[in-house]
Amino acid sequence: MERTKITCLCILIAMLANCRGGGQKSGYIFDGSGITRDNLENYLGRAVTMAEFLTVDPFCNDATYPDKERDIKLIQNIGAKFIGRSIYRWGGEEAFNNPDFLDNAKMLAAKVHENDPDIIFQAALFEAVSSQVNNIRIPEWVFAEFSMSAEQRNFCYDDMLNPDGKFVGFWGKKTSVPDITQTETKLWFMFLAGSYINVGCEALHLGQIALIGMEDRNYEHWRETLDKIRSYAGKHARRNWVLLDAHTPFGGMVVGGKSLLDFNSFPLRIKEIPENPQHCILEKGYIDAFFGRSEGGITPSGWYCESLPYLVEFDNFGVSETPGQATVDSHFVWGYDEITWFCLQDESYQKDWLRYAYDWMRENDSVGFLQMPVCRIMVTGNGQPVRKCHANTRTPDFPQGMNLEETIKKIWQ
Repeated sequence: MERTKITCLCILIAMLANCRGGGQKSGYIFDGSGITRDNLENYLGRAVTMAEFLTVDPFCNDATYPDKERDIKLIQNIGAKFIGRSIYRWGGEEAFNNPDFLDNAKMLAAKVHENDPDIIFQAALFEAVSSQVNNIRIPEWVFAEFSMSAEQRNFCYDDMLNPDGKFVGFWGKKTSVPDITQTETKLWFMFLAGSYINVGCEALHLGQIALIGMEDRNYEHWRETLDKIRSYAGKHARRNWVLLDAHTPFGGMVVGGKSLLDFNSFPLRIKEIPENPQHCILEKGYIDAFFGRSEGGITPSGWYCESLPYLVEFDNFGVSETPGQATVDSHFVWGYDEITWFCLQDESYQKDWLRYAYDWMRENDSVGFLQMPVCRIMVTGNGQPVRKCHANTRTPDFPQGMNLEETIKKIWQ
């Protein structure tokens, strides 16, 4: 009974804080005390997926790809404020041994911030780890954040894995899902988070938390790890705060009425219309679509909401065995992942569908926001190379541009 009274009191205090707006002005301001709901939604309302903007593209030999200056102009032109998936590793962790990997990212982030200091770069801590981590030295500061004695050693891949073999080799030979209940995984996530925060990132996407938390009852180990990450951000982040989100298949990460995340995120889950080839819609209740399912509570910033704001994005995960065919009730869209299906459509339908999806979100779940597809990996199969789609305006010297830049700008206006 006492616990119920305390919880109700906390919610009341949080609701009052939300009404006051936390003392912050409207816009894109936040600090070590958190972010107001209005300002968070301002960011989510100007969010784009811009995969690996802060890194050299791993699928192209041209070190200038994608054209950074062109992409910086796109950010300015459309008014993007939240640059999603801007740096990450999915395997290939040895990149951290190359000083240029983080140094160049830091310089590029600083260059963008010269134009607009309010922009947030999001890094990603994914549900994949490879044996390459065995070649990375653990910095002393990582041990210090967990109040552990520093050791002169590298990370250990085997120590990040589930002892019973769950999800070991899940992504291929020597590439597995790390288990958050293992101390080595917590150290690894702290290393990733701190490294990206030091670059200038102020948001971290935590990937598929259910996979990583395969043995984590009541998010006990996740909570410990996220507390350490927030503590590090409070000392080292640009504005002493970091926005945390993840793919939350069960509606969120809520413990005792408090959300561990600042906002939720999930794939769009696009539904095919079999009688109308290549056409698709959004629909509440379709498969595991997130619309209407975002759990609320008291946020890390201290305000209360019945439903936590969230982003939906065009997911990428590959191609089915039947590309081009309707695969209703599966995660594939006409045989492709979501971003590949979208990029294969003609330009007019792409523009119409973005407008449709944006309007549908506003009408059907106002706490949800469409993350605009500016740059993301697509896989068409049939022996075709993996490549990236680009929303940039098409020009003679950039023929791969999809001409969506002005459309996104107009939708947001």
